[in-house]
Amino acid sequence: MKIAFFSTQPYDKEFFEKENEKYSFDFNFFETHLGPHIVNAIEDEKAVCVFVNDVLNRKVLEVLAQKGVKFIALRCAGFNNVDLAAAKEFGIRVCRVPAYSPQAVAEHTMAMLLTLNRKTHKAYNRVREQNFSLNGLLGFNLYQKKIGIIGTGKIGKAFARIALGFGAEVVAYDLYPDVELMDLRVKYVTLNTLFSTSDIISLHCPLTPENHYLINKESIDKMKEGVTIINTSRGNLIHTHDAIKALKERKIGLLGIDVYEQEEKLFFKDLSSTIIQDDTIQLLMSFPNVLVTAHQAFFTQEAMEEIAKRTLKSISDLAHNGITDIEVLL
Repeated sequence: MKIAFFSTQPYDKEFFEKENEKYSFDFNFFETHLGPHIVNAIEDEKAVCVFVNDVLNRKVLEVLAQKGVKFIALRCAGFNNVDLAAAKEFGIRVCRVPAYSPQAVAEHTMAMLLTLNRKTHKAYNRVREQNFSLNGLLGFNLYQKKIGIIGTGKIGKAFARIALGFGAEVVAYDLYPDVELMDLRVKYVTLNTLFSTSDIISLHCPLTPENHYLINKESIDKMKEGVTIINTSRGNLIHTHDAIKALKERKIGLLGIDVYEQEEKLFFKDLSSTIIQDDTIQLLMSFPNVLVTAHQAFFTQEAMEEIAKRTLKSISDLAHNGITDIEVLL
């Protein structure tokens, strides 16, 4: 069976080709993201494998169905970029990788928090220039700080355990509280209480119509002065312009984002020799108290191996048996 891969990088090819030794699928790799501009490049592939910024709206899915595509495999956990109703209507089965490595994302979240707080990135550059001054590098203890976690699925739960290990007080908001976390003295509170009492807020929830722009002027106004916000989930959870205004007013003290509203035009590309036209990201990166990483929280050896393993197994299961592990089906 032929599989078309979109939004591929060299590391995608490396891990998927190694895992494919078990299956002998025929791969066709495209560097561009999947969308109306490229969908007609599909020829006789029965499956497409996509990532977070690929566009699978009704128009694209209709063309895929007409071309005989039977399976869409998301090599990620999120699926807000897929019109699931249209996929079902056109008879296309959709699967994903719900838990490739929660620890990878949780650890990157803590790395961003520590970097912003203790300013290790600034210290690194300063010392390389023989500047050993500590002025401007003052941070704060995480010990006994209140960390609010929005979303306690697999990733949020992993981050909660890390935060508890630092001696922080952890509060959380989720529609479905986790009993194990409650046993570890994680306190579930209302969203308003989390906003108003947390020193640090970390986002670990999927993007839904209900929580689009969850972090906006109204919610930011409820937060403590100088609050720290970390987002390793989805860019559209934060209203970027409201966050910028809050940064200017020092309402937000530190902001770390591994995701961005318009990231599909930027992330996973080398733009070092181009002039970036996105003034918003340029402004964000100019703030000394903002840290931006390019959707790399998932990017560990273990996670990439699991993504390739889970994705190809799901496609194989669906092609041969019509079913696979129920948790990966959408």
